[in-house]
Amino acid sequence: MTRSVFSDAYRRMCEVLVAGRRFRGLTQAELAGALGRPQSFVAKYERGERRLDVVELLEIVAILELDPAMVVADITSRMPERDGRGH
Repeated sequence: MTRSVFSDAYRRMCEVLVAGRRFRGLTQAELAGALGRPQSFVAKYERGERRLDVVELLEIVAILELDPAMVVADITSRMPERDGRGH
């Protein structure tokens, strides 16, 4: 399994979050303010320069009023199939 922030699945997650932010009509600065973070935090994860942990992802998804299950399903659809043996 790749650990790159540039995997297809990670890129898709960034795309979903950017689209969600834009759909809500929020700027990076507005989203960052709602998160209690600097604007650079949003800019870096949107560009794939910073990895998000699951708690951060859930906080962002909640502010954007996205369905977390749908976001995860979308992301996992980009992940390679596993052979059932953990490989």
